[in-house]
Amino acid sequence: MRILGIDPGTATTGFGVIEEVTKQRYIVHDFGTVKTPPNETDAERLYTIRSNVSELIRYFQPSTVAIEKLYFFRNTTTVITVAQARGVLLLAAQEHGTDIYEFTPLEIKQALTGYGKAPKEQMQQMVQHTLGLSSRPRPDDAADGLAVALCCAQSNLDFKAFGK
Repeated sequence: MRILGIDPGTATTGFGVIEEVTKQRYIVHDFGTVKTPPNETDAERLYTIRSNVSELIRYFQPSTVAIEKLYFFRNTTTVITVAQARGVLLLAAQEHGTDIYEFTPLEIKQALTGYGKAPKEQMQQMVQHTLGLSSRPRPDDAADGLAVALCCAQSNLDFKAFGK
């Protein structure tokens, strides 16, 4: 099962592509970020995010796209722009016919560390350890994308649809 995990953002969207080869053993195909220039319009930034993620889906052919859900923000402007980014990410995944799963930050932390309020450093250490990486994945947004993918892989979901 190949999973594209996504940590949505307007300025920086993190992603990680993993594949489960045996129970709890994974191959990391790629991880990184999609960045958008701050001087672009919202429409241009959203187009860049959608285009880049669509290209990742075409290239890696994941059966599943896992996306982090929004959590409460105090900054209304931030929540709106992240929600817009999530919208184009969901659209890209749907256009390519992948299964889509969404996880809250609490669910992701719980799945990886057993503690829903784990600090970012602990999450990165668990991603590194679980995936057998020589160092912690950088930047943070890419590590978060890998964490979303791992959460999906480790969740008790009905994966009969995988392997399309």
